[in-house]
This record gives sequence, C-alpha cells and structure tokens, in this order.
Amino acid sequence: MGYIFKYVNHLVGKAIHSYRLLDNGDRIIVAVSGGVDSLLTLWFLDHWLKKAPISYEILAVHLDMGFKDKPWPKLKEFLSERKIASYYEETNFGRLAHSSFNRAKSPCFLCSMLRRKRLFEIAYRFGFNKIALGHHQDDIIETFFMNMCFSGELSTMVPRQEMFKGLITIIRPLSFVEKGKIDKVAKYLKLPIQNSPCPSSKDSKREFIRQLLLSLYKSDSKIKGNIFHALKNVRLEYLL
Repeated sequence: MGYIFKYVNHLVGKAIHSYRLLDNGDRIIVAVSGGVDSLLTLWFLDHWLKKAPISYEILAVHLDMGFKDKPWPKLKEFLSERKIASYYEETNFGRLAHSSFNRAKSPCFLCSMLRRKRLFEIAYRFGFNKIALGHHQDDIIETFFMNMCFSGELSTMVPRQEMFKGLITIIRPLSFVEKGKIDKVAKYLKLPIQNSPCPSSKDSKREFIRQLLLSLYKSDSKIKGNIFHALKNVRLEYLL
C-alpha cells in the first residue's frame, strides 16, 4: 500500500508545481466535510507544510449543513490530534436546499452555491487568500460531462481558479488523482472518514453521469486517462 501513497503524493506534488497552487505566505482555508476527499486534501496540505521550502498557513473550515447526522465531533477530534487550526459554523443550507424554498434549482446546486458563498465570506472575513477543495480527477471529468449534457457548454473545474480579480484563489491539490486511489490512501492513513448525511448524495445528476462513465471505463481501462488528457489537448479549430 505504501507505493500507492508515494504515487499519490507524487501526483499531488505535480499538481502543486504545475499550477502553482502554493505560494510563500499563503493563508489557506481547507473546506472539510468529513468525507474522504476533503480529509485527504487537508492531510496532504498539512504534510506538505512540514516539508515544503515555503511557509503557509492552513485553517480547516467545517460548515454544518443542518442535517441530523453531525460529522463535526469526530472531525474536531482528528483536527485536535494533528494540531490543525479549525473553524466550525452551523448552517441550514442542506435543509433549505431540500425544502419548498428551493423551487428552481436541484438540491445539490443550491446547497453547493450557498456553501461556496459562505466559504468566500469566511475567507474574506479572516484574511485568507486561498480556498482548498477536495475535487479529484473523476470530479473534473464528471463535471465536464455534466456541463456538456445538462448545460450545453464545454467546461469543467480547474486545479487553480482565481476569483474576484485574484482576491481569492480556489485550489484543488487532488486534481490529478483518481478516486479509487484516494480511497486506498485514506484507508492506508487511517483517516476518520464519515459518510455524507445528505439525502441526495446518491440521487443526483452527478451520480447519473458517474454511473454512465463507469460503464465506459469498464469497457476499456484507457478511456478515463484519455478523457482527462483530452481536457488538456483541445483543438479549437475542430469545434464549432
């Protein structure tokens, strides 16, 4: 299992260097839900903090979505053990997204929008210039297909995205890492992973696209890598 950790660590380093995700003096909010992706993102940023030739600061931020199950107690214990600074805030975003208030958008869309807006507000309030999210290679591919199928555009998430004229930058250190390897490394590191309390976590447009892609991946092991490579190999002269 150690070789997988070394390989994933290499991919995280590749993303950091290729897209300049970390700079000296950065103050980085790491959005942590308690799930595997955000926890591994936090673990690697804490890990790189101890070995990188630059200095930066991280703050783990957990926004409670208002569901019955609460990831925070176990998450707080983990952060305390690793001596990682944290910020916790209760919201009603999840419940609001699943209520009659949300008439026009899917629960996932509204919840994500409200959560992202609040993260920006917290970053601005406390003077943080970057927000680290746990999106990985599979998320980037799935978002491309979601935008194409449901929004009629060719776009996806990127490893580094400047917002508000560079005031805040979103970074995704796991951008080059497949979901399967993330799960294996998290198990190897014995991270306290918790299941999502969201009732829509297994019933969404993203899950539909995910299952569609899984059927493609099963037919040829090279397809996922080819799709990811295609996102960096765009030939505009052959697009409308």
